[in-house]
Amino acid sequence: MNGFVLGGTSSGVGKTVATLATIRALDDAGYAVQPAKAGPDFIDPSHHEHVAGRPSRTLDRWLEGETGLRRNYYRGEGDICVVEGVMGLYDGDCSSTAMVAETLALPVVLVVDAKAGMESVAATALGFQRYAASIGREIDVAGVIAQRAHGGRHADGIREALPEGIEYFGRIPPREDLEIPDRHLGLHMGAEAPLEAAALAEAGAHLRTERLAEIATAPPRPDPEPAGPATEKRVAVARDAAFQFYYPATVERLRQRADVTTFAPTADDPLPDCDGVYLPGGYPERRGDALADSPALDTLARRAADGLPVYGECGGLMALAETLTTTDGDTHSMAGVLPATVTMHDRYQALDHVELAAERDTLTAGAGQRRRGHEFHYSSATVGRDATFAFDVARGDGIADGSDGLTEYRTLGTYCHCHPESGAFDRFLDAI
Repeated sequence: MNGFVLGGTSSGVGKTVATLATIRALDDAGYAVQPAKAGPDFIDPSHHEHVAGRPSRTLDRWLEGETGLRRNYYRGEGDICVVEGVMGLYDGDCSSTAMVAETLALPVVLVVDAKAGMESVAATALGFQRYAASIGREIDVAGVIAQRAHGGRHADGIREALPEGIEYFGRIPPREDLEIPDRHLGLHMGAEAPLEAAALAEAGAHLRTERLAEIATAPPRPDPEPAGPATEKRVAVARDAAFQFYYPATVERLRQRADVTTFAPTADDPLPDCDGVYLPGGYPERRGDALADSPALDTLARRAADGLPVYGECGGLMALAETLTTTDGDTHSMAGVLPATVTMHDRYQALDHVELAAERDTLTAGAGQRRRGHEFHYSSATVGRDATFAFDVARGDGIADGSDGLTEYRTLGTYCHCHPESGAFDRFLDAI
């Protein structure tokens, strides 16, 4: 599968809109597009999926390692892969867009905000192209997409100013209907605030679609990772408006080795008959009333006390706590499995790639093993005096006092999100 990377000059430059317009343009041209996202984000990929009609792949060198990143790329399906970058092209010490592009040997198309420049766009692109050599990275900045650029003299001035070796791939016009509203944790999810299909199609008409397809290249294919042994176990995965932050590769890995069933706690679904439960992250604070009344959480609390393995990440941790208090001061009863009370804040409390060291055997790691992941949350947890943690935090913040992985019975709750390439979910399946 050929692909290319849309890298930005900085955060907020309009990479997501440019990516969605590019996906739409390629789709309209008859290509089956596989979207992907550099970095650990869950929200931008939801917009990709809404437009492309297939789940977006997560490409993060810290979460997956180089080989795991390549494997995850090749699990995609389509004629061409469009990878949206994270932050600015070279930003990030764990897994920058440049690191992802280099690992996959994909060309980079630079998204540059052109609303107040012409020749400066060319100077910016040239600087980004030459900077790679100065830091010893093999990055091919093939050209630019001019974001918020008008047509006529504006577009012509940008095109003519670009030096040889940096190609003009088109522009995204400045339009109010090409803005995605913000919310805490970032943008609205794709299904909540989709951009109008007509607006994306009109924006995509200003892109040189065939040239983008022509410069796309295919990364070296890695050896496939042997799948663990199949089990006869059944895993229940929460999937609804409160629990929607999960990587497609996670469900794929679970399905490789177990029977997976999904349930929606906020829609009064009962907890399915199962051998283990996975509660991914999401927005439980937006569904506090529904979760407080959820029969599934009541059943989960009883079964957890009886030893059912339950793994909750971030939002899942919040739902497993005793209470959840919103920024409006409303307090909702949660499952009460873990000895913690959770409070929402107006500012994020942690944002980083993390690494955890297991102090003891737990659902996602054996004693002494390390797990890499990512945390991004606006909540904090106050834990009881008798709280037991499974992990020391080698990098990141965790839950409290340099620890993560709150445990009770055979339940584990973390602020850390893990990708299946970390080994966390194979360990979970082995544990149940």
